[in-house]
Amino acid sequence: MKITSAEFVMSNSNVAKCPNEPLPEYAFIGRSNVGKSSLINMLTGRKSLAKTSGRPGKTQLINHFKINGNWFLVDLPGYGYARVSKKDKRTFQKYITEYFEKRKQLVCGFVLIDVRHEPQPIDLEFMEWLGENQIPFSIIFTKADKIKPAELDKKVNDYLQQLLEGSWEEVPPYFVTSSSKNWGKDELLSYINDINQDFFKANS
Repeated sequence: MKITSAEFVMSNSNVAKCPNEPLPEYAFIGRSNVGKSSLINMLTGRKSLAKTSGRPGKTQLINHFKINGNWFLVDLPGYGYARVSKKDKRTFQKYITEYFEKRKQLVCGFVLIDVRHEPQPIDLEFMEWLGENQIPFSIIFTKADKIKPAELDKKVNDYLQQLLEGSWEEVPPYFVTSSSKNWGKDELLSYINDINQDFFKANS
């Protein structure tokens, strides 16, 4: 799939006010500073569609972008960011969980993981929550260009092994990406395209 159009539609914190169109949605989420905005810009081929910032935690709303006129890319707030107030963090968590629980158009969540770091409890807990609630998701490892290939393979394999040692019988689909090198772009867009085709067949 090639992205030919990417249009910002709305930002809000109320799931009930999200777009009412019966189009498939893909939600991108991860800890702050995981490289989410850069990944979205890389996928869409737009340098500033999603706002990148040196200050983590900049995304604080549910942001909808209509892609190719027939699906939505949803940029969600990062979780686990220490510098926002406790009250704000509670608000973020409330509408993040409401989005995943109530949004019927959601077909897949993408949980972003900085491949350079050891598995973080907050990421593992969030994926556990998605699994318990039967919400389909995939993992996107980001910043793969920042470490050597042999170390990259070990980091990915160690991460997946830790999931299998937990409560997972099999690992979710996963992608290894680099926004600066365009790694993983074709694989991710092909994956989304396949799901879209199934979605429209089922709803035609």
